[in-house]
Amino acid sequence: VPAAVPGLTPLAGRVYGRRWLVLLLFSLLGFAQGLVWNSWGPIQNSARLAFGFSGWDIALLVFWGPIGFAPCFFFMWLMDKKGLRVTVLLTSSLMVLGAGLRCVPVSDLEIRKKLIHGGQLLNGLAGPTVMNAAPFLSTTWFSPDERATATAIASLLNYLGAAGAFLVGPLVVPSPNGTSHLPLLSQSNTEHIKDRIEAVLYAEFGMVSLIFSAALAYFPSRPPFPPSVAAASQRLSYRRSFCRLLSNFRFLMIALAYAIPLGVFSGWSGVLDLILTPVHVSQVDAGWIGFWSIVGGCVVGIAMARFADFIRGMLKFILLLLLSGATLASTWFTLTCLTSVTHLPLTTATLYTSCILLGIFLNSSVPIFFELFVETVYPVPEGITCGVVTFLSNVFMGVLLFFLTFYHTEFSWFNWCLPGSCLLSLLLILCFRESYDRLYLDVVVSV
Repeated sequence: VPAAVPGLTPLAGRVYGRRWLVLLLFSLLGFAQGLVWNSWGPIQNSARLAFGFSGWDIALLVFWGPIGFAPCFFFMWLMDKKGLRVTVLLTSSLMVLGAGLRCVPVSDLEIRKKLIHGGQLLNGLAGPTVMNAAPFLSTTWFSPDERATATAIASLLNYLGAAGAFLVGPLVVPSPNGTSHLPLLSQSNTEHIKDRIEAVLYAEFGMVSLIFSAALAYFPSRPPFPPSVAAASQRLSYRRSFCRLLSNFRFLMIALAYAIPLGVFSGWSGVLDLILTPVHVSQVDAGWIGFWSIVGGCVVGIAMARFADFIRGMLKFILLLLLSGATLASTWFTLTCLTSVTHLPLTTATLYTSCILLGIFLNSSVPIFFELFVETVYPVPEGITCGVVTFLSNVFMGVLLFFLTFYHTEFSWFNWCLPGSCLLSLLLILCFRESYDRLYLDVVVSV
């Protein structure tokens, strides 16, 4: 029996219709953060021309995402102590400031580049909340038979925002005519590309400002009455939570199973255009590949979470299926790119299929992992649990992108990291012994 059960009186949970509005506002915030974070990767060729970015600049613009997780534990503490409203308002105000900095019309390109980098960093600081708070929000507002679905929607909309950038960027911003001789392009063409990039930046600033205004007008910390026994139960303190997490071998095992492949995949998808350019895939095609891989992951992830809500106790089995698929898809993609060795057909169709399957399998595993983390270490608060694992994931992503800033001329090593990380995760999940402490509390105590 979980530690929170003694002395707890059974109570009937109550859910409110406004929970869907709270979920919508939070999901839109996550969507906007993902969109702003992934603004530059899909249009890296155009951005190099318009703003004089180097390959190092492009990698760093993506790198600000994991760097923004440095104060992750502060946001976890804030959510635990002050609730969702204060945390969400602070997060969204950082995003407004960051999106605004990128729009400052300075003619000096060096100053402009610094402002854009600063804006990306501020947007990165919003990452801990939009990526960690989903299970906390679902427990606070939703009944046990809706929790996994709410977690999936709240966590995956951030990925859908990143997918939106793959679509919006290449469709709005023209690429430099497919030529590598950038200095030969006309000045008017360069100005046109710069104007289109700035139009995207202004639109994103407007969207972020609108979401902030809506959250300021209405985003309560919690409902008047809790929706379940688990939501009403006493949780461990901040310090005891960390001690419990770091001493729990089963948690550390599954945290690594999440952090390594998702960290590697996030870094890889953030510079997908950079990786596919050497195999003669256009900026637009790379954008569509990135878009469909994430959208597929979001759709399948929400469907899997709904399935998990109906048939409880199946989280490990679902993860084994997803990680097996991810290992096969990433191996196929990596071998396809090694045409000189494997002689596998390198076509747009094979790249599309392998990348999209990889994205579907990995992205759809995120909410399932989150639910399993919370069940494994209950009564540790959800925000702290997911904060630790997403911090770990961003550490792996950061290490990978750090190496990319030095080794960005050849990408086979980067591609091999994908199947290696998926296979390691699969083995860890296979050895993991699952338990459902929070679910036990809701089902047994409420009965």
